[in-house]
Amino acid sequence: MKAKGIAAIVASALGFALMAALVRLADDYGEPLSAFQKSFFRNLVAFAVAAAVYWRRRSRVANPAPPAFAKATAGRRTTFLLIARAAFGTLGIFANFYALSHIPIATGQMLNKTAPFFTVAFAWAFLGERTLPRQAAALAVAFAGAVLVVKPGFAGAEAFPLAVGLLGGAAAGAAYACVRALRRRGADPAYIILYFSVFSCLAAVPFMLPGLKPMTFAQVAVLLGAGGAAAVGQFGVTLAYGYAAPRDIAVYDYSSVLFAAAFGYLFFAQVPDIFSVLGFAVILAALVLLNSRRRHRGS
Repeated sequence: MKAKGIAAIVASALGFALMAALVRLADDYGEPLSAFQKSFFRNLVAFAVAAAVYWRRRSRVANPAPPAFAKATAGRRTTFLLIARAAFGTLGIFANFYALSHIPIATGQMLNKTAPFFTVAFAWAFLGERTLPRQAAALAVAFAGAVLVVKPGFAGAEAFPLAVGLLGGAAAGAAYACVRALRRRGADPAYIILYFSVFSCLAAVPFMLPGLKPMTFAQVAVLLGAGGAAAVGQFGVTLAYGYAAPRDIAVYDYSSVLFAAAFGYLFFAQVPDIFSVLGFAVILAALVLLNSRRRHRGS
């Protein structure tokens, strides 16, 4: 199951990195859009994908009793977790999209990748999932490598968007901990994403309407692509934390920094400097060391 969790979290990292690049790219094809407008269209696509998967799954079940959605929402605890996952996830998206519009994509992605730390912390505090020293060390090493990539500085004109980006990482970590709790209770992954997508779209509307701007065809196409990439990310992370505990797979989420750097080069001609290259090597070393220790223990 851990292998499936690792594969799912890496697929999620790829999806979210591509989403971040496309969200930033949308402003290059027309008038800059607000984080709320981008979020609405991003979640609209995720809603359509999740709804199709969910209803297709339901249609394959003959005379479901009770229906899958009733199972997913049964109990006050599960309902609370669904609302908390949606609220924290929505806050994380708003903050991340705002940051991506004001700071380099790799920096924004790095701040968003503080989420694994918060996920492990929340899983320990509220779910009772312990973290081994080697797992905590791997997270710390990967984080250090990511810092080398972006070299963030909380000063000057970028101080506020950097702080907002960090808030987005914390909110995403809380959301993923809720996903882990929901998956442990047997909630349908498609329904979790469907619930979150509806919540996020509705939450974006009152903030989006006052500053709503017409979009070019290219912007619509780019944001639809961002929504598709986000759907891959959402399904990946939802499945991943159902397969394995955050302490076992969270470090692999840092592969998103590598993907973000690659997309930064492809879309924005951003060439990594020597510190970034060193950071990539540190992140890869953390992943390799974690895997080699696990194989050694199993041999």
